Amino acid sequence: MADDTLAQLTERIEDQEVRLAFQDRLIRDLDALVREFGDRLDKLQRELDQLKQSIRSPETPVGPANEPPPHY
Repeated sequence: MADDTLAQLTERIEDQEVRLAFQDRLIRDLDALVREFGDRLDKLQRELDQLKQSIRSPETPVGPANEPPPHY
């Protein structure tokens, strides 16, 4: 009977170790994704700031507004 209890406890510990290893891997993978998305977000924020600045800046031409149409 003590052997059964010891075997059950051993099995439970092994199951917990497997779950812990899986969770550790999952946390590392999710951490990498969070970092990647943070980098992407930073890049997009910089691009948005540049676009806002170019829209506010009157000396930056947005398009060919001052050019005559091609049929002239």
